[in-house]
Amino acid sequence: MSIALPFNFSKPIAGEASISIETPIQSVFNFIAIRFFENYPKWAAEVSELHCLDGEEVYVGAKAKQIRDENGSEVESIFEITELEPNLKLVLSGISSPYKQCYQLNNTEESEATQLTFRFELLELEVFMRPFEKLIRYAIEEGAENTVENIRQLILLDAQA
Repeated sequence: MSIALPFNFSKPIAGEASISIETPIQSVFNFIAIRFFENYPKWAAEVSELHCLDGEEVYVGAKAKQIRDENGSEVESIFEITELEPNLKLVLSGISSPYKQCYQLNNTEESEATQLTFRFELLELEVFMRPFEKLIRYAIEEGAENTVENIRQLILLDAQA
């Protein structure tokens, strides 16, 4: 006899945010993707340590280990770059934890500004965490908003340097 639960365990919990950055797409891509291992801890302040496992070069298959400070607890995870499309997209997927991060770039037709969309997906949620799904979704959405704003600020500062 199977028991039907009111939860869909395969449905990811996602948050997405977009922002316009008054910088050409090539510069934004270089900052986010090409210089990812250098810049990621700058825009993700919760990352206390980042260790490249395959060298400093960014390519599909490159892996890194990060240690994040999440509410006073250190959480370690290993991720891999799973997609890298010049001037379009960078996607990371968790190996030791089920998550996915996507940085998508688009030109805006009116100017040289770049539209950055960041999406974070928590691909699985343990059963005991399901009652907190709404809170987790809110935290992910807030984190996505903070991520795009942090990236925008850092790119504008980088352009002035």
